[in-house]
Amino acid sequence: MIDKPFLCCYLLTISCLYLQIFHIDASEIIHKNCRNVIYPRSKLQRFPVPDNLVSWSTSYPDYRPPFYEAPSIMGKPWADPVIEDDTSFHPNWNRRDGLVNRISYTGEYKIENSYPLNTFGRTGITGRGLLGRWGPNHAADSLVTRWCRDTDGVVKKDPVSGSKILQMIAIQRRDNSIWAMPGGMVDRNETPFEAAKREFSEEAMHEAPNEDISNILQFFNMTAKEIYSGYIDDLRNTDNAWVESMAFSFHDETGVYVEHLHFKAGDDAKNLTWVDVNSVMDLYESHRNIVENVANTLNAHW
Repeated sequence: MIDKPFLCCYLLTISCLYLQIFHIDASEIIHKNCRNVIYPRSKLQRFPVPDNLVSWSTSYPDYRPPFYEAPSIMGKPWADPVIEDDTSFHPNWNRRDGLVNRISYTGEYKIENSYPLNTFGRTGITGRGLLGRWGPNHAADSLVTRWCRDTDGVVKKDPVSGSKILQMIAIQRRDNSIWAMPGGMVDRNETPFEAAKREFSEEAMHEAPNEDISNILQFFNMTAKEIYSGYIDDLRNTDNAWVESMAFSFHDETGVYVEHLHFKAGDDAKNLTWVDVNSVMDLYESHRNIVENVANTLNAHW
C-alpha cells in the first residue's frame, strides 16, 4: 500500500517494503549537484545549463557540452569500452546485458547517436566522466539505525518535539569529505542487497573480527527493508552516464545487535561515527531525503 510521499532530489520518491515505487518524469527533476561548475577530479568546466533548460524536451540550440572520459576508468575490467572506438561493443540498452544490468529504475531511457541519454536531463557534460558504465551505474546504500540512549539505556527524546532521537552510522567520504550512508557500486555478479552488505562491511567494519562481520550480516538479513530505488543527483553524473541507487534500512530497535560491534572506517572513508538524525545534520543531500523518510516512518525526531 502507499505510504506518505515526499520530495527526494526535487520530487524523487522513496520506496520500501510498504511503499509503492513511483517513477517521476524527467521533466519534473532539476539537477543540482550534477550541474556544478567544475567536473569532479578534473579542471573541466561544465557547459551552463539553466534550470529551465535541464529537460531534453526543451530546445537548447546553443548547447555545446564538452566530452570527458576520466583516464582512471579507461581499460578497467569493470568499465565499458569507448563506444566509438570499439565496433564490437553493442550493449542491450534498457535490458539485462549478460552480467551487466542496463535497466534504469526510472523507466526506459532514450538512445541518441549510439549514446544513452540521462533520463533527468542535461548536465553540461557528455561522455562517462568518472563512471564506468554508459547509462545507469547501479549503487547500493545502507542505512543502519538505532535509538539514542542515555547511560541507563533509556531512549532519549528531543526536548522540543518530544520525539525519540534516532541515530545512524555515517561515513565521511575520502574523495569529497561529504558525510553519507555507507555504500558503493554493484558488481556484475551481485544483487543490490548483496552489494549493500559487502560495501557496509568494507566501509564501516574495516579489520573487524569475523564474528562481528557474521553478526552484522545476520542482522541485515533479519531487518532489511528496501527504502529507495531510483536516480541519485551525483556530482559524477553526465548526459550519458548517471548513478542510480537501491537503499536499504536496517533498524536495531533494541540496540542489542549493534551495541558491541566494532565499527571502523575502511580505506574509502576518512571517518565513521554514529550521528543523531535531524533536519540540520551534515549529510549528502540525496541521502538526507532518504534518512528523513525513515525517521518519519519510525516517528523519530527530525
